[in-house]
Amino acid sequence: MSYKYVKKTKDVLQIMNMPYLCNSLKLRFQTVMSTMPKQSVKKSRIRLLHQYYSYTGFYAFVRSSLGKAVLPIVAFIVSLWIIHAFVIDFDDLFTSITTTYSPIAILSVFFASESLLGLIPPEIFIAWADKTQMPIFYLSMLAALSYLGGIISYFIGRAIAKMPKVYEYLELKMYKHVKMIRKWGGFLIVVGALLPIPFSMTSIAAGLIQYKFQHYLLFGLLRFVRFYLYAVVIFNII
Repeated sequence: MSYKYVKKTKDVLQIMNMPYLCNSLKLRFQTVMSTMPKQSVKKSRIRLLHQYYSYTGFYAFVRSSLGKAVLPIVAFIVSLWIIHAFVIDFDDLFTSITTTYSPIAILSVFFASESLLGLIPPEIFIAWADKTQMPIFYLSMLAALSYLGGIISYFIGRAIAKMPKVYEYLELKMYKHVKMIRKWGGFLIVVGALLPIPFSMTSIAAGLIQYKFQHYLLFGLLRFVRFYLYAVVIFNII
């Protein structure tokens, strides 16, 4: 990836005016631009972003995440099939859960999980929704609760940022997430919302660096897309 054709002054101003990029990302881009020679070629905002994300390894990260996601998803589906065929009938299991526990109790457990590091895979709850009398309604509830859980995680990150000792500890523990969201801003939130990356961790990292809340809300809406896609592809709910 090369920046030798990017005009240093006007192009940097274009980057600075992109509202969805976090301040640290803009500063990083400006630093990179300051080392580049002046050219007269004007580039579009989209091409500038493409160059930046290519240079910082965002596309490689997405490819790697997709590659890592395929195997777990396939393994999950195969495991479900084996368990369903030889261990326990999932129809009976989820029917039993549905009749034993109220939807409010199940949704509460899911909401707690999505607010605190995403401890339970959402796919389990999507499978449960498939066995309810109103699968699309409960699937939508799961997506909404996941989105709200991410918002809570975001504000947990904001609160932690005001506690120096806790902030320093978590910044080290979550160094990878914090580093990535500082580099890539809203695009990492998009990846976290769509791919099997813990959305809660991404949200906490966004709060830690005080990423703009309105932009977080916008990109986080893609969480709904993930739930509906999983429901269609894996469980044939819709």
